[in-house]
Amino acid sequence: MTFETLNLHEALTRALQAAGYTEPTEVQATAIPPALAGADLMVSSRTGSGKTASFMLPALTKVLAARGKPATPGTKARGPRVLVLTPTRELAMQVAKAASDYGRFVPGLRVATVVGGVPYGAQLAALRGPLDILIATPGRLIDHLGSGKAVLGSLDMLVLDEADRMLDMGFIDDIRLIVEATPKARQTMMYSATFAGHVGRLAQELLREPQRIEVSSQTEAHGDIEQRLHWADDFEHKNALLDHILTERSVDQALVFTSTQRDADWLADRLHEMGHSVASLHGGMPQGRRNRVLQGLRSKHLKVLVATDVAARGIDVPTISHVINFGLPMKEEDYVHRIGRTGRAGRTGLAVTLAERRDSGMIHRIQRYTTQRIPMATIVGLEPKRAEPRPAPVTPLPRGAKPGKGFGPRPAGKPFRPAGKTFAKAGPRPAR
Repeated sequence: MTFETLNLHEALTRALQAAGYTEPTEVQATAIPPALAGADLMVSSRTGSGKTASFMLPALTKVLAARGKPATPGTKARGPRVLVLTPTRELAMQVAKAASDYGRFVPGLRVATVVGGVPYGAQLAALRGPLDILIATPGRLIDHLGSGKAVLGSLDMLVLDEADRMLDMGFIDDIRLIVEATPKARQTMMYSATFAGHVGRLAQELLREPQRIEVSSQTEAHGDIEQRLHWADDFEHKNALLDHILTERSVDQALVFTSTQRDADWLADRLHEMGHSVASLHGGMPQGRRNRVLQGLRSKHLKVLVATDVAARGIDVPTISHVINFGLPMKEEDYVHRIGRTGRAGRTGLAVTLAERRDSGMIHRIQRYTTQRIPMATIVGLEPKRAEPRPAPVTPLPRGAKPGKGFGPRPAGKPFRPAGKTFAKAGPRPAR
């Protein structure tokens, strides 16, 4: 199958060809035809599967079809035709870039982002003028709706990207308020890792006779990603393992995950002192600095990025060869999103988890969630002196069970800094 067989507009196929894309991925081939036909969709697809194009290409088709069409009676001829809601600023920026890339040959395409952490001025200017596609985080969009600056009466398509994450972040009431401001006749597409529990109930509330599409579920193997588990005796041993891995010749760029913002700053400072081209990325940083850090990663001025889960959501940098879990995630599904930051765009990647004995409960839950055992590995000269925790059987979750519920308490997630030491918050670090 090729993109031409999907009956896309010529302007879109030209853009895909210019970007070097010839064949759609599985989720694109499965989701685009019903989306073009106007169906509401519930889509589950693992990280890195090409899901952004599976809703952005139909969205751009809506924009092209609306050119010259009169506005909906009783509404102002302004406001976007397409609204994409995302949980984080980084994911919103990634979706906006995809809209611009795939729509490069759409005459006069107008794309805007409305996210928190940035000044209101540019956003207000974008909302005042004609607009085709709006990508937003729920909290900031609610601000603009409340002030009357955002108008959604002309909306043809609503996309909820990573809906499960938005609900985990407490945005369910914001989403409902936003939906109330949209036409009932809109097309709605919801993307989520799972549609169990409150996500499924929200889908039933917002979607009309949706088609269910499940491609490459989160429990299927990441064929392009090798996974390894290193047991560490203590904090010093974990640092030594990390230092060794980062000096390996195979490291092109590495994304190191920590559990907290403070941990990310501390670890980035330590690695910088050791001579690495490194920066931290987390939700407590100003948006301008976060943008500069991401640009440094994409331009390869940075070799190592130390980040938290929220900040790393939506990072799409094909040259990330290694993902290293220095601090474990709070939720099992976040492990899947983390390791999906490598092995992208047809490349292979390595995902390394550094765990202490107190992390064994979370390791067991991750393995049960993914139904895969993470192979244990050692480094010569850095072998653990304590016996590894006995592995638990890897079995699928019972039908209807939610990962992380009913399988024992979560670890407390202690910070990894040595007792008795304090560290200054990291400032900007120069690229080397």
